[in-house]
Amino acid sequence: MVGAGAAGIAAAREARSLGLRVRVLEARGRIGGRALTDHSLGTPFDLGATWLHAAQSNPLVPLAEAAGVELFDHDSVRDSRVWMGGRWASEAEMRDYGAAERAWHQAVRLAAARPGISLADAAPRGGFWDATLTHWEGPVIAAAEARDIDLGDYLATLLNGSNLLPRDGCGHVLGVLAQGLPVTLEAPVERISWAGRGVRAEGPFGALEARAAIVTVSTGVLAGGGIRFDPALPDSTMAAVHDLPMGLLTKIGLPAAGEDRLDLPPFGGLERRLEEGERAMTFVAWPFGRDHLQGFAGGSLAWDMAREGDEALVDLAFSELRRIYGARADRALRRADAVLSDWGRDPWALGAYAALRPGRGGAREALSAPMAGGRLMLAGEACHPNLAGTLAGAWLSGAQAARQAAGALGMPAGGSSSA
Repeated sequence: MVGAGAAGIAAAREARSLGLRVRVLEARGRIGGRALTDHSLGTPFDLGATWLHAAQSNPLVPLAEAAGVELFDHDSVRDSRVWMGGRWASEAEMRDYGAAERAWHQAVRLAAARPGISLADAAPRGGFWDATLTHWEGPVIAAAEARDIDLGDYLATLLNGSNLLPRDGCGHVLGVLAQGLPVTLEAPVERISWAGRGVRAEGPFGALEARAAIVTVSTGVLAGGGIRFDPALPDSTMAAVHDLPMGLLTKIGLPAAGEDRLDLPPFGGLERRLEEGERAMTFVAWPFGRDHLQGFAGGSLAWDMAREGDEALVDLAFSELRRIYGARADRALRRADAVLSDWGRDPWALGAYAALRPGRGGAREALSAPMAGGRLMLAGEACHPNLAGTLAGAWLSGAQAARQAAGALGMPAGGSSSA
């Protein structure tokens, strides 16, 4: 297995359950991939994957619960507030916002009869809340601009069910589930040869040969040539890689400077109404009553911040909060101790999760198609047709790849070979 994120961990667990001997090679000095729980603020703070979405069908939920991980229903305490530019939205305006959201989604679904169009082409425009809703569904949720998202894929990957928060973080969940797996850290794979009957991975660690390999790196790494394949990956696979470019969602944690909680309850959501063309950050306040505010920048705004550097993101977060609280924001939060994610510049990620380009339907299936009869597989969140962009999608993709590789090796349950 190449990569010890959710897909790699799931693939290794599944392969072992089928009787295969495995080795996981991880470029970073830790497991978890784009799920990283930071403790710089004194309490768990997820810099990457944060929620276990679609909880009723999420395979990680029963696994986490069986391992004793405490999960919390975030939906039960959501308390969103919208800044209207000078005041908070009234209760009547929030009801109108909810009605506009339902109408927005209905319009988008009706537009599905026009195949190959973007989410921006389908989204209603001109209504009082339309720009705000399109920004939320594009950059905030999908980590990409609505114009860059295929409508059919957007609809296929809409999430249903509860959103659960692991109290100790998603990175912690993957750490628990990876216990006992043979993982080699700080072992970046630079070249994979797969011309013969086996597969050979090479890097600073040396070389490792196996009968099959599952590669779980991001489409950003694949598109950038982070791993050389010999022979090159099939044209159809590389086309799928480029049809699924990485979007970006960047997070910032701002610790409280004192007792001021900005009149926001724990898990209080904070956003502002936008006009067409505006971009903004959103915030979630004091999760689990902890003393930090977390902010999100997505899509083109996040990529701009990645190019400009960490200070630019901190400046942006405080600029957004000053719109509402003025100088009170500077007194309530500690700028110097901010914690930020860096997925856009991380060479082992080059983005947060993949969004399908408009008109490129079928790319997720093409990306996960077996190569060399199943001896070489790609897996990860970008491969899943319905749970893309989530830990669940990555997990299911990795497990499926392991089953396909095992089948290619002719391994019955209880057999013994290497992958």
